[in-house]
Amino acid sequence: MASTTTLGRLAYSAQAYARVAWYAGHHILARRLGGPTAFEHRDVKLENKWPKREQILRAMQELFETDWANVEAGIYAPPDALERGPFDVLARSAAFLRDVPSVARRRRDRGHDEVLSEEARSKFPRYYLQNFHYQSGGWLSEESARIYDFQVETLFSGTADAMRRQALVPIAAHLKGKDQRRLNLLDVACGTGRFLSVVKTNWPKLKATALDLSPNYIDAARETLRPWRDVAFLEANAEAIPLPEASQDIVTAVFLFHELPPKVRADVVREIARVLKPGGIFVLLDSIQEGDLPGFEALTELFPQAFHEPYYESYLSWDVDAECASAGLSCVSSAPAYLSKVLTFAKA
Repeated sequence: MASTTTLGRLAYSAQAYARVAWYAGHHILARRLGGPTAFEHRDVKLENKWPKREQILRAMQELFETDWANVEAGIYAPPDALERGPFDVLARSAAFLRDVPSVARRRRDRGHDEVLSEEARSKFPRYYLQNFHYQSGGWLSEESARIYDFQVETLFSGTADAMRRQALVPIAAHLKGKDQRRLNLLDVACGTGRFLSVVKTNWPKLKATALDLSPNYIDAARETLRPWRDVAFLEANAEAIPLPEASQDIVTAVFLFHELPPKVRADVVREIARVLKPGGIFVLLDSIQEGDLPGFEALTELFPQAFHEPYYESYLSWDVDAECASAGLSCVSSAPAYLSKVLTFAKA
């Protein structure tokens, strides 16, 4: 048994750091393909000192150690059971690299409103019609949905999935001893369905609903979640979730709230509280905030300046606990996850 555990740990470590090398390599290559000035930000001003490489690698290692410990404890399946095939990864790599010059141009020119049109404004809220991260198509193109997960992994040097998996821990605790077939989970702003696919891999009989405002991302989520028949899809705004009051046992939101204006955050929190059953939980995974990771303040300073993230700075000081408490949700746990954190709230 000890030998099996050691081999499993070695296999996990090899895979985790191979991912880091792969996606960090894409980050470096993207900088070169983007041209000599595309990724220079002469107007960026940082008050804090950039963390040393050793600090970053140590924090990354802590994430991987936590991830493996959760796998070893049987909380969720090992990540090799969740990966896409190599040919798909290579195809997405090629698509990502082809798109780099366009992203680099927007970064250089500070262009972020290419998806804004009168037609789009009649269908979507104004704050949504932006090229977040300077990505092509914003949230409103098939190609954007195709390469989004690859872009996020490149941004986080191959740690995004490991961070997402930490949101499984409170879900597992809540489901322990319960019949998953009788429970409902709603994933708000499901994107391509990446996180929900991990949820369904671990709890295949759990009834799940994927909600997103983008028709393109909902289509991508349908494809991602095709192996499971009992997933419902809602193309809808999280400010007005089209589900009955007290209908969900678990609600999740992964990397959503830092991309919402302050007033919209409050509206979404109230909607989540409305659809949660008494005794249900809300699991929020998002960026670290002020004071969460001492020594890494320069990273959170850089992000909204180097990328188009218009609401990120206000998110850093957002009082999540107070906002949720005002909606009837009390914080029961908070756990770090490298450059993100997982918060769990319960409805009385």
